[in-house]
Amino acid sequence: MQKRLEWRVVWTSAALTASLAVTTSAWAIGGPSGTKVGFKTQGELGEVVSNPYDIAPLTSVIRNGGYVLLDAHVRIVPKKNGQTIEYDVGPTALRTHGGIPVFGLYADYLNTVEVSYTRVFQGKQEKKTETYKIWTPPVYLDPAWGGAAPVKTFDVEVKKRAPAEFGDRLYLINNLIPASPKGVRATWNNPTGGALEWNNYPQNAVIDTTGEVRWYLQPDRIYDPRDIYRSGIMMGFHQNPDGALSWGFGQRYVKYDLMGRKIFDRRLPDNYADFSHAMAVGEDGKYYLRVSSADLRRPDNTRVHTVRDVIIEVDANGNVTDEWRLFDILDPNRNIVLKSIDQGAVCLNIDVNQVGKTLTAEQIAKLEAQHAFGDITGTGAGRNWAHVNSVDHDEADDSIIISSRHQSSVIKIGRDKEVKWILSAPNGWADRYRDKILTPIDKDGKPLKCRLGKCEGDFDWTWTQHTGWKIDELSKGDILYLSVFDNGDGRAFTQPAKPEEKYSRAVIYKIDQKNMTVQQVWDYGKERGNELYSAITSSVEYQKDKNSVLVYWASIGVTGKDGINPVLTEFRYGESEPAVEMRLRNTMGYRALVIDPKKAFEH
Repeated sequence: MQKRLEWRVVWTSAALTASLAVTTSAWAIGGPSGTKVGFKTQGELGEVVSNPYDIAPLTSVIRNGGYVLLDAHVRIVPKKNGQTIEYDVGPTALRTHGGIPVFGLYADYLNTVEVSYTRVFQGKQEKKTETYKIWTPPVYLDPAWGGAAPVKTFDVEVKKRAPAEFGDRLYLINNLIPASPKGVRATWNNPTGGALEWNNYPQNAVIDTTGEVRWYLQPDRIYDPRDIYRSGIMMGFHQNPDGALSWGFGQRYVKYDLMGRKIFDRRLPDNYADFSHAMAVGEDGKYYLRVSSADLRRPDNTRVHTVRDVIIEVDANGNVTDEWRLFDILDPNRNIVLKSIDQGAVCLNIDVNQVGKTLTAEQIAKLEAQHAFGDITGTGAGRNWAHVNSVDHDEADDSIIISSRHQSSVIKIGRDKEVKWILSAPNGWADRYRDKILTPIDKDGKPLKCRLGKCEGDFDWTWTQHTGWKIDELSKGDILYLSVFDNGDGRAFTQPAKPEEKYSRAVIYKIDQKNMTVQQVWDYGKERGNELYSAITSSVEYQKDKNSVLVYWASIGVTGKDGINPVLTEFRYGESEPAVEMRLRNTMGYRALVIDPKKAFEH
């Protein structure tokens, strides 16, 4: 089964006319009491307003028509063999949106929407059930380049149709397409370096288990590749406990609800720059952002703009309440991983001419001697020595957990800025960190012998990994469960003789924080070899509601000739084969997450 997700750059006049006819046909009537304005309505409420906040075209609001609504239920009638989306709407959402919010419409389609609600008028309550018709335009993004080649599209091929227990799943796909030429002149140079060159156009959509788009972000109202403070790569998406989405891009971090309503849209504080990868949701309105220092004075008195090596905590008002300067906490001169990774795929810096090549210690030293700074592979503050790609907050002991790609390490750091533990091969770590490195054990608690990054048994470390996240639902006391995407580049500090020998894994570890041990309790990917190898990006996340694990193999084929074809899988926890599997075609992925509309509207 294939569904085409089309990112079109032409909006036909006929389509626009049809949209206006369905939702906004308006007229004005004059009279002694002044001008009155009315709008065409379909049912017993008010007007249908499509894309009410201008960034989510597959949403609508059925306005309350001046009545008080106490509760509502929405059901999007599925296409033949399609997936139903339905949810309750509570009084807060009804008041906030001035009517019934409709989420999950099909694109380029005359949708049938069934609603029930309680209407209050002059003290009388009436229960109503109605059906509305809502037309939507095609999925439309503007990548801003022309020429003879058609605009890229990607297909979703359902490899394993979701069983009944996963039949209501909705997945937000956080992808990106090539950078717009409108933004190629925007770059940082004060102080030297930085990471703003990452300016790919957003491609973020919610798909159902049949591969249909049911929501997408139309970014032009909030994103402009020509504006340093409105560009970057959209990353770090999370659905908050209140159902809204938070993420960041470039010099901003934002929060919008599923209907597209802005909750906040903020610039980074001036002391920091270059958000990417991670915006973790904390408690009491706090967020943990992976940024850089906008101006750091190094010990040699050189002022630099650092690269992906600072975590800040911001409160609900945007104040920076704490920071973790990783160049002060960790060892920015550890280079054993930097010497082993494929220079053709240093995260999103893809250079096919460098595929399979590595750096020598002499080459790294030469960069340092030349005082070369910026988004380059190298050691020391001002270079891409850490490349932190995820952050999590462990409320149990008020610590953060980070994934450092260029150290092939997941690390826990306390509020006091002291390292608590390091999940990493011990090679290359300075003596002061040796007692922080976790000891691998088997299922019986027996220590495993390791040498040069290779361990006996089935245990393996993670290599250039992403998303080191605590699994709260499984963790208890000193025992912490951790999900990680092991990308697998530079495995055991080497490049294999043949590139097709590389593989990636989704892995879950059990960490005993008191005894400083780690046990590998589940993994998947090695058995499928290079088929699922994702050199960069990607994610693994435990799902409480279904006791499952969502894995997005987001960059399959990134250095090949056949295009990038990500794979999304979801596993019942502990099982050795996925329950759901879908392949996307010709699109660059970052991560995927489950979206639950009930969280957004039930209040």
